[in-house]
Amino acid sequence: MNATKAGILVALVLINIAFVIGWIRAARHHRLRDRPTLSDVVIGFVTDFLDTLGIGSFAPTTALFKFRGKPVDELIPGTLNVGHNAAAFLETVLFVGAVPVQPLLLGCMVGSATAGAWLGAGVVSRLPRRTIQRFMGAALLIAAFFFAMRNLGAFPPGGTALDLAGWRFVLAVSVNFLLGALMCIGIGNYAPIMILLPLLGMTPLAAYPIMMASDGLLQPAASLGFFRSGRFAQGPALGLVFGGVVGVVVAFFVVRKLPVTAMRWLVIVVVTYAAISMLRSARATAAPAPDAALG
Repeated sequence: MNATKAGILVALVLINIAFVIGWIRAARHHRLRDRPTLSDVVIGFVTDFLDTLGIGSFAPTTALFKFRGKPVDELIPGTLNVGHNAAAFLETVLFVGAVPVQPLLLGCMVGSATAGAWLGAGVVSRLPRRTIQRFMGAALLIAAFFFAMRNLGAFPPGGTALDLAGWRFVLAVSVNFLLGALMCIGIGNYAPIMILLPLLGMTPLAAYPIMMASDGLLQPAASLGFFRSGRFAQGPALGLVFGGVVGVVVAFFVVRKLPVTAMRWLVIVVVTYAAISMLRSARATAAPAPDAALG
């Protein structure tokens, strides 16, 4: 293992120690005592199982939360980042050495995504409910669009390169900063990276270690911001942790072949419905009360 990947793993461990300490402090400071339910655990298992297979976890989790009616919409972004962090940690350990990506590119893209998440979490933690609902509704529609592109074979085929140089290097690092910030409002980074890197001439396989390592560091970084504000649901987040770790292990070590395309079509239907529901909620939140309208 080269020095960059070793450094990423060391940083991964250190930031997750801070993550655990931050969660304990947040639970005490904000008096968070809610416990996970069986449905929280099942959602974590299913969504992180899908994430390990390359489908993603943020959009399906948001959709399932919306169908269930909890947590409330403004707590979903924080719950996603906090709850899926343990699975992201495990995926990073499993995938970071799987493809020999250019070490400098890997390190810089991971670092930029983490910085974007750190800044993004502070912004999202202060947004009103209606704004979060609009952002997440749009995020779900974008996710459904990318899933459909993937199933229809519309993603660029890419090249064979495992490294980038010049303006391509700068562009990839800059875009990953933006994707790190967008993760804080529920827009997953898998599909955008799967499009970006092949367009720049890289093999699509390069997306896996970059995506997994980015998530492994940016999610705990974002979570620290949500811990400060207390804007996450502890019970559902714990359920995602417990179920998600099992989902990753089953997907990586046990399941070898599944009809991923068919599963992705199902996710598209579910996510699209949830997006419409989220945007309708935003419209309802914006509408004035009847008495106010008459007055």
